[in-house]
This record gives sequence, structure tokens and C-alpha cells, in this order.
Amino acid sequence: MAGKTVTRADLSESVYNALGLSRNESAQLVESVLEHVSVALTKGEKVKISSFGTFSVREKKGRVGRNPKTGEEAAIDPRRVLVFRPSHVLKDMINDSAPAAAQTRAQSA
Repeated sequence: MAGKTVTRADLSESVYNALGLSRNESAQLVESVLEHVSVALTKGEKVKISSFGTFSVREKKGRVGRNPKTGEEAAIDPRRVLVFRPSHVLKDMINDSAPAAAQTRAQSA
């Protein structure tokens, strides 16, 4: 499953092409959006992007785990984790495009 990773530069280029802003303004816009999302998540707020999904922070309790190699018990500290829940619209888009992507891979092999 080798796919392209979308970077900040790719997002900026997409904004540049779609809106006609300068490349510098496009990059600043992308950075501003990502900064707002990051700050909200750091505060523990949910970030909901309509037709895309919801980002939230979940608190995980400390627990006892095991080292899989040695079987020795080890303490796992409590932590906060980022959770993404995709919207039904995004899920449908992904599922609708999956057969086309599989067919494209099969044809190129």
C-alpha cells in the first residue's frame, strides 16, 4: 500500500491553485488553520470539520503492561492521545473509491 503523503506544501499549493492567493499567503493560511486546530486540541477541545471528521483528545489511564519479548511487567503512564473519527461522508468517499484504486493497482501489475 504505497501511497503519496500529503504535506503542508501540498496543501499550500492546493490553496494557491484553488483561490489564486500568492504562494506566501497560501502557506500562511494553511499554517494558520493548522495552528488553530493544534491550539484547540491542546486545550482539550474537540475540532469538528463538517463532512470530514472530528478530532478530539482522550485521556488514557495508567496501567500495567507486559514486555512482549521478555514477558516482564512494566508500568504504562497515563497519557493523552489524539483521536480522529471520520464523518460518514468521508467514510463513503473512501469506500466508494476503494474498488477503483484496487482496479488501478491490478491493471498496472
